[in-house]
Amino acid sequence: MEATAEPVLYRKLLLWEESWESGEEEEEIAEPLFPGPWKPQDSSGKKVGARPGAWAQLVAALLLLAVGFSLAVWQLHTRAGATEISGSGAPPRSGHSHRPGVYHHGAIISPAAPCSDLGRELLVAGGNVVDAGVGAALCLAVVHPHATGLGAMFWGLFHNSSSGNSTALTSGPAQTLAPGLGLPSALPTLRLLHTRFGRLPWPRLLVGPTTLAQEGFLVDTPLASALAAQGTEGLCPLLCHTDGTPLGPGARATNPKLAAVLRRAALAPTSDFAEDALLSPLVRDLGLEGPSAEPMPTLEPALQLPSAQGILITTPSPSAGPELLALLEAALQSGGPSPDPCPPPLHANETPVSSVLATVDSSGSVLLLISSLNSSFGSGRLSPSTGVLLSNLVDKSAISTWACPLILRGSPDGTEDDVLGLVASGTPAVARVTIHALLRHLAGSQTQAQHQHQHQHQQGPTEASSVCGQGTLLQVAAHAEHAHVSSVPSGCCPFQGF
Repeated sequence: MEATAEPVLYRKLLLWEESWESGEEEEEIAEPLFPGPWKPQDSSGKKVGARPGAWAQLVAALLLLAVGFSLAVWQLHTRAGATEISGSGAPPRSGHSHRPGVYHHGAIISPAAPCSDLGRELLVAGGNVVDAGVGAALCLAVVHPHATGLGAMFWGLFHNSSSGNSTALTSGPAQTLAPGLGLPSALPTLRLLHTRFGRLPWPRLLVGPTTLAQEGFLVDTPLASALAAQGTEGLCPLLCHTDGTPLGPGARATNPKLAAVLRRAALAPTSDFAEDALLSPLVRDLGLEGPSAEPMPTLEPALQLPSAQGILITTPSPSAGPELLALLEAALQSGGPSPDPCPPPLHANETPVSSVLATVDSSGSVLLLISSLNSSFGSGRLSPSTGVLLSNLVDKSAISTWACPLILRGSPDGTEDDVLGLVASGTPAVARVTIHALLRHLAGSQTQAQHQHQHQHQQGPTEASSVCGQGTLLQVAAHAEHAHVSSVPSGCCPFQGF
């Protein structure tokens, strides 16, 4: 027969009681296990209080209160440590402080705050630099249609710290969908990069961009300035008020047609199906029977140049990579790095419009992405079924004027683990601007060498103070087991990390 469950009774143990002398049996009392001395007594030794166990219950409540207070203090410490994730300057509990743009794990920098926020979310969710970069690039395709989009061409440079390999990403040769209109290749290009190197599921990367397109985003200063300069012809109703005037800073824009394309792309099992989510409605809009060509994105080994300062890594032809390495080799062999003045700018009819972003983690993995529609708002023709602007192939700008990422990796003998990434945009001389920034970094590193062991967490890589001519330079680095991000001009591009 099963034993009947009964309450557990504890025998009260006292040092002395009168009943022991009289031979009476000990009386069992049911009360919580707290020693008798915790109960108050009068001068004769008799217990005070009409309710047995009341003081024991009070003591138990006080203990629970103390435990709750301890947990609250622990949560406050935890939240204080988490402020570093949100980018605040509060010193971490490890005992050292960071300047803005320095993080323990990973970071991203892009021209738009929502996209940097999205990249950070993907990093925190367990994604790597490829997940963060691809997600941010798709975000920029929504919020910066003047510079990039699903109709843009992409170039990229990825350094994998785990394998030590560096890979170049290209959209393949520029192809025509219709006269003067480029064949869109962003989706298959980014999907190829993610399939090979990403960690999170592909649909996860499209959640943020789809939400922004569907629910709306705030027009920022770069987009508003481009709209004011371009005018709204061909861009309404996407980027216009009801009276046809362009949206200004702070206005809310939505692109539900683009959101529908991104939802279909998220569900596509392969890159071919992802591209078809865009191509099929585009073909209908243009009255075509079908595309005459298919996108041909590629992943190939990056170009490398060993030097005394480290291994220089960039993208192959037809980008500006080969020109960049040739100029760098000549500059380094002419006497080493020096902070020379800006080189004379190249003559160009128009500054190329492009978009750049960069991601880095503390282990040294780096992704640099560049994209362009070849002119502001590309062809200027908005597809009514997709909300996409196609690239402009009428005014063909040379890829060498905007595709020029560069990575400097430690030293050839492998004694240094530092990695530096540079990518420039908005100038017709990206190769020369990148060279100037690298030489300034190398010169600054030499002068700081004797102090690095004392300030390694604060100093990090040398930041460029200016860009030659008008343009933007993004700099990311892995140094002293920290991720570093910065931009020139300072503050032009929001960054996030954790």
